[in-house]
Amino acid sequence: MIKVLFVCWGNICRSPMAEFIMKDLVKKAGREKEFYIESAAHSREEIGNGVYPPAKAELKRHGIGVAGNELGVGEKRARQIRKDEYADWDYIIGMEQINITHMMRILEEDPEHKVHLLMDFTGRKEDIADPWYTGDFAGVYQQIVKGCEALIAEVLHE
Repeated sequence: MIKVLFVCWGNICRSPMAEFIMKDLVKKAGREKEFYIESAAHSREEIGNGVYPPAKAELKRHGIGVAGNELGVGEKRARQIRKDEYADWDYIIGMEQINITHMMRILEEDPEHKVHLLMDFTGRKEDIADPWYTGDFAGVYQQIVKGCEALIAEVLHE
């Protein structure tokens, strides 16, 4: 089983979007039994809160988090990554460089090189801007799809 944890600032926009986009992609590929996918925050600001409504609405526009393809969107609650869970994951994926910086303060080290930026899998060194500030949920959705598709291809060596 390939275990992937997506991380962003508050775990209410980008990382849950990545979690559910990835779940949707692997489900459509018939590979969902090969993956365990979650998301978390590096901050404590949003712990316990659900997916931010504009992020949830963008997922729904693409058929994610709807009847027949709920994938857990409605039950998702923000949580913080913990140092003691490092061993639980094969990939720990940040959305932007500041996420990596803050994750490393929590994790302290990355001896197995599990920590990556999502867009690094596309070959493009770029951050995924926080739509909480930009309002660009559609653009973030497209970026995350590209990143998740590239991650799946690399993980499955396709």
